[in-house]
Amino acid sequence: MTVTAPAKATLETPARRKWRTRLPAWLSVAGGTALIALHASRYGGWLVDDAAITFAYARNLSEGLGPVVQPGAPPVEAYSDPTWLALLTVGRLLGLFDHGTIFGIPDYILFPKALALLCCVGILVAGHLAARRVTDRVWVVTAVFGVVLAAIPSFVIWCFSGLENSLYALAVVCLAVWLFRAVLDHRLSSTRVALVAGGLAAFAALTRPEGLSYGAAYPVVVLIWQRRSTIGQGLRHIGLSIAAFAVPTGAYFCWRYLEFGRLVSNPTVAKGQDAPDIETLGRIGELVSYAGALAVLVLASVVGLALAGTVRWRRGLVALLVPFAIALAAYAVLRPDWMGAYRFATPVWALGALICALTATEVLRQARPRVRALLAAALVVGMLPSAVSFAGQSQQFRAAPTFPACAVADRYGRTFNAYADLIGAREASLLLADLGGSSLTSRLHLVDLGGLGDSRIADYIHDNDPAGLRDYVFDEVKPTFITSHTHGSGWHRIPVDPRLARDYDQIFDSPDADGFPGGDWIRKDAVPNQAVLDELRAYARSHTAVVDRAMNMVNLTAPGWPNNCGPTLSPGQTQLSRG
Repeated sequence: MTVTAPAKATLETPARRKWRTRLPAWLSVAGGTALIALHASRYGGWLVDDAAITFAYARNLSEGLGPVVQPGAPPVEAYSDPTWLALLTVGRLLGLFDHGTIFGIPDYILFPKALALLCCVGILVAGHLAARRVTDRVWVVTAVFGVVLAAIPSFVIWCFSGLENSLYALAVVCLAVWLFRAVLDHRLSSTRVALVAGGLAAFAALTRPEGLSYGAAYPVVVLIWQRRSTIGQGLRHIGLSIAAFAVPTGAYFCWRYLEFGRLVSNPTVAKGQDAPDIETLGRIGELVSYAGALAVLVLASVVGLALAGTVRWRRGLVALLVPFAIALAAYAVLRPDWMGAYRFATPVWALGALICALTATEVLRQARPRVRALLAAALVVGMLPSAVSFAGQSQQFRAAPTFPACAVADRYGRTFNAYADLIGAREASLLLADLGGSSLTSRLHLVDLGGLGDSRIADYIHDNDPAGLRDYVFDEVKPTFITSHTHGSGWHRIPVDPRLARDYDQIFDSPDADGFPGGDWIRKDAVPNQAVLDELRAYARSHTAVVDRAMNMVNLTAPGWPNNCGPTLSPGQTQLSRG
């Protein structure tokens, strides 16, 4: 009888098994990051002008000049994103930002966009950690999460605009996932969980003003799930979370008041945020329309199935829905944003995509084959119109992005530097409505007609006092130059004030489509003679194409790398990007 030797058993070590199961999920993180980066690359080197305000503060802080928008300017909090400002300041101190080029790309473009991409990686990693806690199909959830975020133009546009949106979304998603895992691990009534939740909420509050609302996330989740028998313990941990939230935010508010004399940022005053009312909730419908009503209906139905008990982690889902509801409420109560593309909705998209990826994957996994097929078909049919709409919106924004910082750096920085050089003025001032790019290139003292960088003007705007604002401009400030375009002119009406014609000569005429005056003016007593005035007007005429495009908020930058603002943005430059 022949005896066959037993085959050698092949045992998989725990380390190899762990690597084999987690590798696809991490590849999904990398793939989602690549898709987001690919979408962002469609907008080239575009940065929105308001982002450059924080850039200017980072420059001056890193040079030891204090929290000012220009050297020698009084301290005014024209920014509203302290944590983002801190990152940019550190980047400049390390020589990574606002110094020149990196790989041939201006670092004032590359560094904030690289930070944004890192924040997006963090958002996807947070989603991955949430999925690991509830499903064995982690890579599917992570992949769906990344694909959905990469497909939403509003999310990608504002994450890579140079503003703080990506950092804000990261803070909110991390807070939501932290609460999600804490509920499922029965660690909600934990000192560590309470303190971290309060700290993450404080970070969100110091990244965007409306981030203050996330201080309520942990207390609400505790009150929902805390047992009556241990409510005292829950209240104690709520107190710890509130303390962890209040200490850093309170410290910053105290410093703000001592430094700037206000308890809120100057942009908050200038924008005149109203008290919310019931009608503001209707603004949530704008987001439903943007995302696609059919897609929202299908996804809401899937989430409803999960809440009805289809998934075993329903308690965790409720914990995710609390910060999502806060994000929706925060969007609804904020005044509509002139920049378009739903700038304030970034955390809504991030949390909504995570919730939908988690619930859709799990509901489909648990459904019977026939029901699964019907649900999958409904998801595909619901998503197709949204995908087509998103593609069109992305193309539309690429063709004409919101007020580029590069256009402002040229139009109100470099152009007026040239004007000042032509009249031989060593010192001059400029009243303008666009502070961002101009604060990086102008050598003139800038007076912000939008109120972000001028507390007096912010108060006039807040009090709805255009007459007082005009008196302040013509009787106290008496700027050397005035420039005005259609945005806001109908309210302050400086172009039609008789003192403008009395005290100023027009250099460049650029009325709007309805004939309302706009353009550039110079004080008559600043012009040496008629020959110099003629030279100024000739200079303006020779650059009419560039000037007019900038005045009408049309992009001056060609899509792709590098951006054509030049390798650096520094005060005193006169060479236009396109002239």
